[in-house]
Amino acid sequence: MTCRSFGQLMPVLLLATSVPAGAMQTEPGTPVAAAPVKLTAQDRQDIVAKISEAMRNRYVFPDVGERAAARINAALAAGKYDTIADPATFAARLSADLQAVAHDKHLQIWSDDAPPAPPVATGEAPRAEAGITRADRLAGGIGYIEVIGFPPLQPFKQVLNKAMSSLAGSRALIIDDRRNGGGSPESVAYLVSFLVAPGRPINDIVSRVANTVTFTRESYRSVPTPINFAKVPVFVLTSKDTFSGGEEFAYDVQALKRGTVIGEVTGGGANPTGFVNLGHDFAAMVPFGRAENPVTKTNWEGRGVQPDVRVPAKDALATALERAGQKPVEEIGVASLQQLFAPRSTPHPGSEAALRGLIAGYVSGKPDYATMTAEVADTTRKELPGLEAAFSPLGALQSITFNGPDILGGDEYRLHFAKGNRMMALVLDQNGKITAVSTAMPLPDGP
Repeated sequence: MTCRSFGQLMPVLLLATSVPAGAMQTEPGTPVAAAPVKLTAQDRQDIVAKISEAMRNRYVFPDVGERAAARINAALAAGKYDTIADPATFAARLSADLQAVAHDKHLQIWSDDAPPAPPVATGEAPRAEAGITRADRLAGGIGYIEVIGFPPLQPFKQVLNKAMSSLAGSRALIIDDRRNGGGSPESVAYLVSFLVAPGRPINDIVSRVANTVTFTRESYRSVPTPINFAKVPVFVLTSKDTFSGGEEFAYDVQALKRGTVIGEVTGGGANPTGFVNLGHDFAAMVPFGRAENPVTKTNWEGRGVQPDVRVPAKDALATALERAGQKPVEEIGVASLQQLFAPRSTPHPGSEAALRGLIAGYVSGKPDYATMTAEVADTTRKELPGLEAAFSPLGALQSITFNGPDILGGDEYRLHFAKGNRMMALVLDQNGKITAVSTAMPLPDGP
């Protein structure tokens, strides 16, 4: 399985996640098996205290956060966690106990030895560039585009402009949202902008101010785009795996009456979430806000987006084609007359050199922090001992091969060291600085 490091995180994030860029950078694995970690009573107490504090001070619904924190503290005091020494088991138990109160699909706890699982079964992500897998011309002048995620606006906008412009002249548009796990609300709004006139209200994010019971509101409106499809029929395809920001897109199109949603009821997660370090190699995603559509004054949390035409996900494309007056075909590879956009096959300028320099800095213990954003530099300083210990035993870096673009617009590389192989991805900002680095995933031995 290839390393889709940023993409693997997207389903558990939400529309507007506040996960630090450096949070994607964790100590790479090594082939040496470590002794199983056993939690002590003090460890469990510390973790419960940290997540309780986050629920009370940051969770979007203060009363629910208080009740959820009270539940796990009562369980701790009653000795219900006393026999749980395995980190993964304890993370799962805490998640279940919090979910029993909050019923929030974005709320999740995990340990380093058991990374977070997607709330929906998205499977391995296809190759995508900034969340876009392909754009095609179909029979009858129909345009098709698949969007599987909403990365930050800067990389998304550049790629989406190219893909959507290739569909100019389409008499109808099919937007495949079936494998979309979410991402940035600003990017969701940008995709919606291609379907409506500029200046339309699209979605609000209502966020809790930490350590208070007051809230802020951020509103997203449509903006000018290089090409506009406001006057053509639009079909949005959904599945049970469509989640978070993917759901927001379908919900917004439906609320604005700008398209027909075809497929399955979506996953039902609408609360923006943030990363919380719980210590003892535990972490959590704690929702700090909620989406509020300007038209409906509510969102899809817990219910999912209800399709206008409910059919199994596998039949959604064929149903859309039939409604557009064309022969129903289930697979885009068969339906396509011409693929107009595909993910790039070359890396961004400077990314290979940046990755080589980063690894050399890990091994020497002297990274060049000037090549990183402040956030990544801060995380690297904190994690440097572990990074140095993990990379040094691998020996010399013998070759590096571009593996394709990452879902968030970064570059993914296969690294061949003298004593092992790894897969890594990184993202450079517009100034050429490293703004995110993925986990280094082990790969089979060989060139």
